[in-house]
This record gives sequence, C-alpha cells and structure tokens, in this order.
Amino acid sequence: MFVLFFIIWFVNWPVERHQLASTLLSLKGLDNKFHDFEECIVELPGDVQKYFRPPVTCEFCQNVTHIPRVSGITPNEFEENYAYSGHPIVVVDATKTWTAMNVYNFKFFQDVHKNVTEENEGKQRTSCQFFPYKTKFQGLEDVFNMSVEKAYMKDGSPPWYIGWKNCDYTVGSILRKHYSRPYFLPVLAESSKTDWIFMGSPGYGAHLHIDNVGNPSWQAQITGNKRWILEPPPECYYTCTPHMEIVVKPGEIMVLDANMWYHQTIIEGDEIAIAIGSEYD
Repeated sequence: MFVLFFIIWFVNWPVERHQLASTLLSLKGLDNKFHDFEECIVELPGDVQKYFRPPVTCEFCQNVTHIPRVSGITPNEFEENYAYSGHPIVVVDATKTWTAMNVYNFKFFQDVHKNVTEENEGKQRTSCQFFPYKTKFQGLEDVFNMSVEKAYMKDGSPPWYIGWKNCDYTVGSILRKHYSRPYFLPVLAESSKTDWIFMGSPGYGAHLHIDNVGNPSWQAQITGNKRWILEPPPECYYTCTPHMEIVVKPGEIMVLDANMWYHQTIIEGDEIAIAIGSEYD
C-alpha cells in the first residue's frame, strides 16, 4: 500500500484524495466509505514527512529574524503584514474580555467531556482528531479519567501533553461562551468551525513537526507558559534564520502558519498549560 502511495506522489498522478482513500481501503478489505469520517489514510512519521514534503520557496521566512510582540494592531495592519505572509507574531492584548482566562482548567474540560459523553449514551464524540504525542493515552476518555492529582503530577506521575480537534457542536458552544473571535483577524476572514485544544503539564510538549491543515492559525494561551521553537524547512536553512524561540504567556495569542514553519513546544513554569485556537482563511 505504501508503494502505491509513493508512486502516486512521485509521478504527481492527479488522483483526488477521496478516490485514493477509497482505493486504498478497498485493497485492505475495509469499508471504502470509511474515508468520509477520517482525515488521514496513511500517517507518516515526522522524520519521513520531511523528505516526502514538496519543497517550498523561502520568501515567507527570508526577512524574518524574530517573532514580534504587538498590541492594538488593527485588522488591516494584521492583514497587510502578517495574516498571509507567513510571518509569525504574538498579539498580547486579544483575550482581555475572555472569561476563558478564569474558567478553563483541567476540571472544566473533564466535566464538559463527561457530561457530553453521558448525554450521548457513553459514546465519545468530543474529538475527531487526537494527538497523544509521547503519552500512552488512546483518546480523551483516557485523559479525563485521570484524577486531578495525577493531572497536576501531585502523585509523582510523569509529565504529559496532548492535543485534539473538537468536532462536537455541544462542546463547541460551551467553549465559545468563554472566548470570541480575535479582534485583529481580517474582516473578511472566516475562522474554522472547529476548535483545537492543547493541554499538558510542565516539562512536556509537542515534538518538532510541520502541520498539514491548509490555513494559518491562531492559538491563545489560556493558562501556563509555552515556549515555541520555530525552524524553517530544510531547504531554507541557509536563506532564513535557522532557529527562533519565544515564550507565549497566559492571555497572549500566537499566530503562525504551521504549514510552513516546523514548530516545537515546551510547557514551562509550574502549572498545566491550556491553549485553544483555530484556523482562518
């Protein structure tokens, strides 16, 4: 199956994703309608992705030497300089009116997940994509079955970090009661209807990787401090700044085209870090 996938990629054979998915699933004897519900058919390791990713031009990172912190930036200024240029930025004043800053914590998400799961007769529907990173968690059920003591490592448990894409409208409506569209987004830009949530304890984070979500994204740090490490693609190492870092603090929003920049995160400090975000077009 991998050989077929490689041949299609190598010769740039114009096959639509749903057709490829249907064929691959049929070859494995699986229901070829399954692809309607899953985004990934072949999941490649991060190191392999580096070599199978098509090369990019380096214009997006050529003049980027640091990640600026700004406040009071208008939608027009943001659109002209950052929104679609690939230049990363941290906006420090975009969450001042959000109640999420005082509401979101591990127990809050645990309760929301439990209540929605019970309403749906035990079916786990609160995530449609789950990233365990280097933990042993199989899904949100495992995460929120943790005790608060274990989550905060008070019982000597190891550090942990996970991320998930919420596709449950009930959960989404609860989450969005406590945050709003960032004021600086371009007027005509539309945000994704789904939320991305990242959560974890100090000492852990996401490995260096690149995303494939199609659009730039914003990520608001609600609790905890998160160090971001950015690197350009390998073909841009000698054209662009090879390494940049910034610590995003509670209340600040990181804006990044994660489809262009390799990025790694590390939770710092002494509290659980929670971040929520979305893509925009």
